[in-house]
Amino acid sequence: MGICWGSSACSPSPSSNDYLSSGTSHTSSNLTSSKPSNSTFSGTSNVSVNSQISGGSNVEVYPNGQILPTPNLKIFSFSELKSATRNFRSDTVLGEGGFGKVFKGWLDEKAPGKTGSGTVIAVKKLNGESWQGFEEWQSEVNFLGRLYHPNLVRLVGYCWEEEELLLVYEFMQKGSLENHLFGRGSAVQPLPWDIRIKIAIGAAKGLAFLHTSDKQVIYRDFKASNILLDGSYTAKISDFGLAKLGPSDSRSHVTTRVMGTYGYAAPEYVATGHLYVKSDVYGFGVVLVEILTGLRAIDTNRPTGRHNLVDWIKPYLSDRRKLKSIMDSRLEGRYPSKAAFRIAQLALTCLESEPKHRPPMKDVVETLEIIGRSNDRQLEPRASANRRTTQRHAQQPPQCRSPLHPRQDGNRVHQQPARF
Repeated sequence: MGICWGSSACSPSPSSNDYLSSGTSHTSSNLTSSKPSNSTFSGTSNVSVNSQISGGSNVEVYPNGQILPTPNLKIFSFSELKSATRNFRSDTVLGEGGFGKVFKGWLDEKAPGKTGSGTVIAVKKLNGESWQGFEEWQSEVNFLGRLYHPNLVRLVGYCWEEEELLLVYEFMQKGSLENHLFGRGSAVQPLPWDIRIKIAIGAAKGLAFLHTSDKQVIYRDFKASNILLDGSYTAKISDFGLAKLGPSDSRSHVTTRVMGTYGYAAPEYVATGHLYVKSDVYGFGVVLVEILTGLRAIDTNRPTGRHNLVDWIKPYLSDRRKLKSIMDSRLEGRYPSKAAFRIAQLALTCLESEPKHRPPMKDVVETLEIIGRSNDRQLEPRASANRRTTQRHAQQPPQCRSPLHPRQDGNRVHQQPARF
């Protein structure tokens, strides 16, 4: 979930990322700078022992999101979650990472002993040897337990019995963005362009909500594996183990130990430990580049000089012809070139070396929505013209076709690569 730099004590640990979904995670290595202490909750954000389960209607009532004063979660017993996950059987494992394993489970109050039916959940179970441990479990409860937004994964509840620490989330049917962009095999279908835009907009809205809320929240670990997708490919940000409250009015940043993920963390944060709201914007820019290219932020299997995606790709983003050469081949050219170039330009602004030069996330959302709408306007008239042409040809014999109106290919929009 988190990393640190410059400490000889640090060693790689896998990321627990796809744990709310149906896929197995496979992400960049993460590190933490020290083991968390098993302290009790402190401050005003203590977990309410008397809290009740919060229904999904909160998102419907507050479509623009809300932040509760205290976590509003269901407290599960260990036996309940043991039963829901079939005693944490291996065939219910969704993923595994530094925090521990995540299991698929079923909650059915009418038939508590029956598995495989009822409300589907994802249960994250703390590994006793975990480096992330208690502090990130606590952060997840205190942050995600109070946040409601259509583009944030919903934390349903938790369990804390003696040494057992578990978190219960809504289940995300389509898995992680990471799996769709980088996964291989017949079970993984490449994302079409319109779905990629939809995911980018949804994730941007989630970040914008965090940044513009009354108590500014810096997410600190924005990456493709932490963007999960529901059944209709709505993007939801997950994993708030590294989240921090933003700076006070009198300060521009928060100073903290450096944690995050290689390839996504903003350069000023890596260098100084100064964490800005716009440090998240840099991570969003990295994800935009991944969406365009279908390439991982960090991949040591690539040739020397190309291990870091941003360092390698940046010069390509400002040139239409160069951009074409690095676009995800699995798109097969089925994307509007103008929209792709505008996304590339937006990514460049998000990746500015100085935080003050990066756009606020609310502006990023607006830009992405404009690009999405222009993309729809571009495709719809062409599709309508194709339909009219097909109907006209069905009524007119081929030998009577006028030489001034040659036959149009109804599949042209989908078959021809976009031009730059």
